[in-house]
Amino acid sequence: MDEEFRNEYNILGRPVPKKDGWLKVSGQAEYADDIFLPGMLHGKLLRSPHPHARILNVDISKAAALAGVRAVVMGKDFPGLKYGNIPQTRDYLPLAIDRVRYIGEEVAAVAAIDEDTAEEALDLIRVDYEPLSAIFDPEDAVQLGAPQLHDHAAGNIAGHSAFHFGDVESGFAASEYIREDVFETQPIKHGMLEPHACVGQWDSSGKITLWSCKMSPYVVWRQLAMGLGIEPGKIRIIQTFVGGGFSGGKQEAMPMDFCAVMLSRKTGRPVKFVHTMEEVLTIGHMRHPMKIWLRTGVTKDGKLQAQHCKLTANGGAYSSIGQFSMYLAGAMLNLPYRVPNIKYEAQRIYTNNGFCGALRGHTIPQICYARDSQLDIIAENLGFDPIEIRRRNAIQQGDTTSNGFRITTFGFDECLERVAEASKWHEKRGKLPKWRGIGVGCGSLISGARLMGHSASAAEIRVQEDGSVQLTTGSTDVGQGADTVLSMIAAEVLGVEVDDVRFPRVDTDNTPVDPGTFGSRVTFWTGNAVKRAAEDARQQLAEMAAQKLRVDPQDLVFRDRQVFSRKDQQQRVGLKELVRWGEFHLGRVIAGRGAYAAGEELIDFRTGFGNLSPAYTPSACVVEVEVDPETGHVTITGIWGADDSGFPLNPLAVKGQVLGATVMCIGQALYENLIRVEGKVMNPSLRAYKMPLSTDVPKLADVEHISVITWEPSGPFGAKEAGEGAGTGVLAAVANAIYDATGVRMKSLPMSPDRIRFALKQKNEKESAGKGSSVAAE
Repeated sequence: MDEEFRNEYNILGRPVPKKDGWLKVSGQAEYADDIFLPGMLHGKLLRSPHPHARILNVDISKAAALAGVRAVVMGKDFPGLKYGNIPQTRDYLPLAIDRVRYIGEEVAAVAAIDEDTAEEALDLIRVDYEPLSAIFDPEDAVQLGAPQLHDHAAGNIAGHSAFHFGDVESGFAASEYIREDVFETQPIKHGMLEPHACVGQWDSSGKITLWSCKMSPYVVWRQLAMGLGIEPGKIRIIQTFVGGGFSGGKQEAMPMDFCAVMLSRKTGRPVKFVHTMEEVLTIGHMRHPMKIWLRTGVTKDGKLQAQHCKLTANGGAYSSIGQFSMYLAGAMLNLPYRVPNIKYEAQRIYTNNGFCGALRGHTIPQICYARDSQLDIIAENLGFDPIEIRRRNAIQQGDTTSNGFRITTFGFDECLERVAEASKWHEKRGKLPKWRGIGVGCGSLISGARLMGHSASAAEIRVQEDGSVQLTTGSTDVGQGADTVLSMIAAEVLGVEVDDVRFPRVDTDNTPVDPGTFGSRVTFWTGNAVKRAAEDARQQLAEMAAQKLRVDPQDLVFRDRQVFSRKDQQQRVGLKELVRWGEFHLGRVIAGRGAYAAGEELIDFRTGFGNLSPAYTPSACVVEVEVDPETGHVTITGIWGADDSGFPLNPLAVKGQVLGATVMCIGQALYENLIRVEGKVMNPSLRAYKMPLSTDVPKLADVEHISVITWEPSGPFGAKEAGEGAGTGVLAAVANAIYDATGVRMKSLPMSPDRIRFALKQKNEKESAGKGSSVAAE
């Protein structure tokens, strides 16, 4: 250990970590922001103060000369290769080189002996900018003469999706009532309490190791290889605990990841980055704000005939997963309803804002908000009960939708029936006291998606000589309980206890390659792979047990850590004894492998037609509210939700996920809004960015989750998606309840007190002028 190393280690002022806190390079991490390696440096990122500017010069000389600074990197230190999700939309660079496109974009990074020194160094970096005209509204961005953010994207169109199924014109011609409305949704953030964090090391052999809290480590693995221009085999991603990701917040490689490994290469030391909460709320990966124009035609008996949707999304400065985001909103426009004729046109527009990506439910909650709000308007105008009009149009098991979704199990009718009964809908609807209201909203979600590129999952199982089971997959636990449910599946097949299963986190050097955790795919796709791997291992064990016990392997039962014959239960052997016997006497190692790909059918994104997922989950939600007419404040007094998640393998975990999704969508409905003025985030703290508090949701006694249990034949032990789909109808349910309580239709989110109060004022003024009692709050 050299003198400089000893001095810097002492300067850090941190005690030598004990056993649970010490991380060796080959070990397994806990939380990324808790990692402390010998000689580790601390990194910080310099961010652009301009929403749009040309970079003329970057002078790092003073920062590099500061005592305690060990290295500084700029965009030109990287090979200039763009990375991203699909070839057509790869527009990320590790650090900006010639232009910045939003306030907060990363321009340079430093590594120093401590965070304070790194922060001080940022102030010494001089960047000469030439400010450029900026655009923040997508409608302005597509006008002739608007500044162009990316050379490859004419008209600032970052992505588009368009398809037409059936005959929409004929559908509208056959309609006896046609309704057009425009709805708008806001940008919101994931709100995870653990910020983004990583530790990078680029060793002298050329091997890169990144410890990070990633939801999809193999996505990061590939994107690091793209941006650095090296082979993926030279990169190792070790997943740490993910302290909240919420389906998209920690999906992709980020500038901090690239800078950590590049600074490590320059210094020969591991380098750690941890974002502040202000950075988390400023940078990209947020829910897409949208303007949704929706035209719907129905017959007098309430049957949907046609829908035409035009959607414009403010995508921000970069693409992320936005191309799929636009497709998904249209693909799920009809679910859970039968709509024979659909036309969909969507554009995702580049603007000089932080960029958008995936967030729990992706773009489905926005489209369900518009559709189910409008469906309530149609029901009122035609004289139908809101639940009755939904029942008349409910998709049924065995249906094929107009866009090619093949519906297997789908307990939507029962979801409607159960929430109506639990909420006492028919007793309350139209009979509640003034300023109290009740509303319903519905939605649906996929159980993972068949996508171009990597969709399949794989699993490996080794049964050890002590009877324990080593399970490895490439899927991650992001707080949704994947480690538990996948271990339960393996334990059920092998006849052991869940505690007997060891499930290490993802390490790209050792675990099977996997797309990661998104789209509610893990229980279904990885669960099927785990089940098959366990069945493979069980078959190997059965062959050995049959040889040892001299019985037919078809007669063997695996239960309570024992293997025995169902014909004579005295013929048995303990699992531990069996494995040891096989290893010692036959030289056999029990290693099972399994994979699941849900067939080879993929969506044709040019036409939008195809079966997106092997299974779909419907949900229905009823919300009861009380509105204070003086302040516009909304109090939620009751929530009743029902969803068909197949057979719930872990009912308590399913309930927790469902309630979590519900509360997140209540936040979007009533409170959350990333306020941006000319590209600058004005509320970059959890104090100012208003997420729901425990005091903002009803008491547990006033919240009811109902599992509509079906058995999905293609799911592991009958399971389907749980945890995202249950939130998709909540936005509309809240909006419809507010309308029932006040008579004002909120067509823009969030439905905050000031907006409700203003809408009530407009309503009162129109009523006084004799112009009606119903007002739409635009």
